[in-house]
Amino acid sequence: MSFVSRTFALGLFAAALTAPLATQAQSTVVLTGKISGKTADSVAVSVREHPLDPKEQLTYAAVNDKGEFRLAMKVNGPTKADLVYGDDVAGLWLEPGTNMDVRFKGDDLATSVKFKGKGAQANTYLADFDERFVENDGFQVLPDNISLYEAPFVSFLDYRRKEEMKFLKDVQEDQTVSPAFRNYVKAEVDYSYANDRLTFQDLREQVVATEGRLKMSPTYYDFLNDASLINNEAALQNENYQEFLLNYVHYAATAAGHKKGDPEFYRVCYNMAKEKLQGPARPVVMGRVLQESFRFGHVKQSAAMLDDFRASVDKSNQFYPVLKADFDAHKDFAIGSPAPDFRLVSAKGDTVSLQDFRGKLVYLNFWRTTSGLSLRDLPYAQELAKKFNGQNIAFVNIALDDNEPAWKQLVVSKKLAGTHLRAPGGQRGTVAKAYMLQEVPAYFLIAEDGTFLNTKPKRLSSRAAMDEIKESFGKAATYTSAQPAPGKN
Repeated sequence: MSFVSRTFALGLFAAALTAPLATQAQSTVVLTGKISGKTADSVAVSVREHPLDPKEQLTYAAVNDKGEFRLAMKVNGPTKADLVYGDDVAGLWLEPGTNMDVRFKGDDLATSVKFKGKGAQANTYLADFDERFVENDGFQVLPDNISLYEAPFVSFLDYRRKEEMKFLKDVQEDQTVSPAFRNYVKAEVDYSYANDRLTFQDLREQVVATEGRLKMSPTYYDFLNDASLINNEAALQNENYQEFLLNYVHYAATAAGHKKGDPEFYRVCYNMAKEKLQGPARPVVMGRVLQESFRFGHVKQSAAMLDDFRASVDKSNQFYPVLKADFDAHKDFAIGSPAPDFRLVSAKGDTVSLQDFRGKLVYLNFWRTTSGLSLRDLPYAQELAKKFNGQNIAFVNIALDDNEPAWKQLVVSKKLAGTHLRAPGGQRGTVAKAYMLQEVPAYFLIAEDGTFLNTKPKRLSSRAAMDEIKESFGKAATYTSAQPAPGKN
């Protein structure tokens, strides 16, 4: 993994934050070079033009028979980018006026790339940092050190930062690189440390399944009291800074007693970002929270927050169009959106619709008799159906089978519990398309009012499935009641 893609790479992140997109002055960057052992006919530079839009802009250049290329592109200021050749990627730092000779081996771009010319020194630092710290597992947060307890984990982070600071000293004293680049590298060191320390407790809980959540010492999170760490315009060009701010808002909401999965979680995060953050990073992080809400929050809360964002935060309309398109792309399957109805024939021969289960929690399981993973989950489905027998939940299983006799024989011979239906046409059929199924098994939790409660619940075979179902009874009503206007926690 290259330095540029160490976290959520944003390409033109800084430029997008420091001026409206449409009015930024552009300047040309030129890369010429030669590839030893050509393996592809083109080379490209990839940048992200908008900090909230995942789409990347690729600028291509042809590679001739000698392995030579020339690539020219416009940039809106200091820019993080990717140099892409085949499946290999290396980080780039580009600024107006950059004019470099770039050379590398065709089968080993990342570790063989060399730079000469204007901008070469900064890019050489990037490559060196990548080799010393990013590609070196000894400096990465991996399961082995995530499993540590607090004191040894902090010692690991302190040692890594000490070594990175030695590298940073050389960069800070080198006047041939720009202040923007020096700020970028300093932020890389500062916010990789802050991010890893901030997320350690959550990561450890996921990795170490044999222990409960680690209780941290009273002073563990004191580093967050540094106001300059939160609002730091000098770090705007570094993607780790934005990721840290998003994690910081999550932490602040959790510390205030709101858990992920609670109906009001993303609304609280949105309001905390609005209140605690300043400057150009504020709308970006609020936008990131909105994008999380579009995927995991309630559709009505998301719509209300989006309206508030447009009216009170993004008056220049720099971010709203991207966010509105993202909301529209996810709203049909968001929590609170109505689940598509269906009318299908059951294994018993009667016609059943989703509406028949209105008033009950519905665990919807799409499967197929020829799917090994689906068949493996069947015993767990039976066990769950028995454990929740007599409670206000229906286990509805829809088979995407064209072979009706084989499906019916399996259901009857195995005496499968729950309601069993078959959707004609399989994954090309109307029901599969309505639920946008890409594979089976696929699961959905549908609330008592017929709206989506969870489009990716725990699998039937998961130990956590039972707890998740228990917590889902009546949850739609709590979402409905947790709808105060944005701005109120």
